Amino acid sequence: MRIATSLSNSIPKLMCPDGEYGLIISTKYLNRRVGLDKSAMTITVETGMTLRQLINESAMAGLALPYAPYWWGVTIGGILGTGAHGSTLWDLGPAVHDYVIELRIVTPAGPDEGYANVRTLKIGDPELDAARVSLGVLGVISQVTLQLQPLFKRSITFLEKDDSDLGAQISTFGNQHEFADFTWFPSQKKVLYRIDDRVLYNTTGNGVFDFFGLSPVSSFLTAVSRIIEEIQEYTGHAVGKCITGSLGRYVLKKAGYGLTNDGTSFKGYPVVGYHNNLQSSGTCLDTPKDGLWTACAWHQRFKGLYFFQNGISISLYKAKDFIQDVQKLVALQPKALCGVDIYNGILIRYITASSAYLGKQEDSVEFDITYYRSKDPMAPRLHEDIFEEIEQMAVFKYGGLPHWGKNRHLTFIGVINKYENAGEFLKVKQSYDPLGLFSTEWTDKVLGLRDGITVLKEGCALEGLCICSQDIHCAPKKGYFCRPGKVYKNARVCTQLTS
Repeated sequence: MRIATSLSNSIPKLMCPDGEYGLIISTKYLNRRVGLDKSAMTITVETGMTLRQLINESAMAGLALPYAPYWWGVTIGGILGTGAHGSTLWDLGPAVHDYVIELRIVTPAGPDEGYANVRTLKIGDPELDAARVSLGVLGVISQVTLQLQPLFKRSITFLEKDDSDLGAQISTFGNQHEFADFTWFPSQKKVLYRIDDRVLYNTTGNGVFDFFGLSPVSSFLTAVSRIIEEIQEYTGHAVGKCITGSLGRYVLKKAGYGLTNDGTSFKGYPVVGYHNNLQSSGTCLDTPKDGLWTACAWHQRFKGLYFFQNGISISLYKAKDFIQDVQKLVALQPKALCGVDIYNGILIRYITASSAYLGKQEDSVEFDITYYRSKDPMAPRLHEDIFEEIEQMAVFKYGGLPHWGKNRHLTFIGVINKYENAGEFLKVKQSYDPLGLFSTEWTDKVLGLRDGITVLKEGCALEGLCICSQDIHCAPKKGYFCRPGKVYKNARVCTQLTS
């Protein structure tokens, strides 16, 4: 059994039940506010409620969830299941699960208990740290109480610089600004610094952030852009991707990246506004029923964008070295990462250590890399060798942790061994669901309960299902060592671990 929501989606097989007999439990109508205590600054909601609803419900009471993911089209249950977060090194950190002070979870039980057991977990209960980030394998979280703060105002300025000192800045910038993040365009050698802080409540301004990448777009123009990118991939036209990426960055810059000073137009920085109008966006969910003339750019009912996403967090003290390694690769292949620029660059966010058993283990920097994906699983991407090298450096050389709701198979290799309290989590899992009714083959592999996270088959490296090396015969002939990044006639991309 897996738990689905009205907006269910995941890049890995996180929400997929096994085989033909798997069941999906929907929380579509589990979307109400149960209670709100203004004096204690807490809100209790059902887990099918969307982040957008939670933000609005809190704001109407003069309260705010201080940190949240940037896309409001996720549910509270989905946020907790995957450990979703915003960006900060301040307070308790940017992960929503660290603001959970109580939750209710329904777990399987025997016939003498009515086949279900409703458990309430509160602060101080060690099992709460298992349920905060659960991957949906403990049961169904039905209700959550979150600690809020008084509603406040923020001031945002986006400042563009060259990326020559990005490595040095990464360790200090997050302490200087509460909501700091970076958007990195490595092939253009540019970085967008987000200077974002709280300001006095009486500061003038009624700004709104409606990020363009999450706002409605013309389905026709999106389809055309996808066709152009497919042609660029097929012909190996990296220069075309560089031009597209540079043009996109220029347009975003002129339009304030979706910021408006008054909800209508962008007139310049800083943009000051209420926190609830600046913390998340996603107006493409509001597109009218107009025959899909406008929609979210990735909508599956027309030939829109089709991409993959890596989200990997690296220890804050290792981030500088990782950035410099990526810059060395760009120096070798200056056009290799132009494809990343098309998808708004590499988003770099700060995240703090969490007490959650499957939360972040230390203060870290998360790198979100979005890139083109072919609908043909046997077709290699342009400059795939560079992308593979970056991914493997992040995971293996720098010990990065994958975001639970993103990434490919290879990023989850041995991941459970990177969590200090993984054993405690598995004890709670065994206690709550001894028959494994809420587990799947995929979750068992990720949690180290069975082997097989890698899959050795034709073209496995192209989809991140395996890491090619001499001993698994990924070369054209058995016993031959494969060259990293070389595309062979049998459509396999061979890569190797970075030492």
